[in-house]
Amino acid sequence: MSLLVQEPAATLNSRTGFRTSIKKEEINALHLRRYAGPVEVIASDVACEQAVKRLRRESILGFDTETRPSFKKGQSYLPSLVQLGGADCVYVFQLAKIREKKKLFKLLANKDIGKAGVATDFDVKQLQEVQPFKPAGFINLETITDELGIMNNGLRSLTAIVLGFRITKGEQRSNWSRVQLTDQQIRYAATDAWASREIYLRLNGANAGAVRQGDNGSKPCFREEQSHKAE
Repeated sequence: MSLLVQEPAATLNSRTGFRTSIKKEEINALHLRRYAGPVEVIASDVACEQAVKRLRRESILGFDTETRPSFKKGQSYLPSLVQLGGADCVYVFQLAKIREKKKLFKLLANKDIGKAGVATDFDVKQLQEVQPFKPAGFINLETITDELGIMNNGLRSLTAIVLGFRITKGEQRSNWSRVQLTDQQIRYAATDAWASREIYLRLNGANAGAVRQGDNGSKPCFREEQSHKAE
């Protein structure tokens, strides 16, 4: 006679209430959501200058990059996009279309503006090959979650654990260097930056939606998708 061995339930951190781990099938069972707020695709020097001016008013930004995938051995590319998410808008910078990047990289070197994301060290290293700069204000979400005993540190897992929903990774391997990004690519890129900021705020006990921009707050801005199938 075989015995059915029941796996133990996920452990909760008594201080934060967050799970310490989550399984792939548990993530796939969650509602699929994406960022549905304002997005600005920045594809000129003038637009870059205006976007950076607005972003300088923020104190916490969600940060991410997207890079054209390589399908050949030994082939690699530098980042195509930089995404910065503020309280009311996500900005998607198309680096190849911006000739004067100095102000954008000066923002990335501003120690007074936090840039929260996953694997920021790698992204920063890649961006330094686009244009040398001294990074400051970057917040590795893994550093925070490690201290809280959360073992799954990828963005998709952290979104599920901390925010309680699932984000798609369907566009991850798409061509980010294309001249005209698709709507799906834009929403995917914006969602990653938005989710990073929301995770940071939640981990720090901020009440997103109850506080305003100058207080590191944000509006709960997402769209719940109908599909519950794994991506």
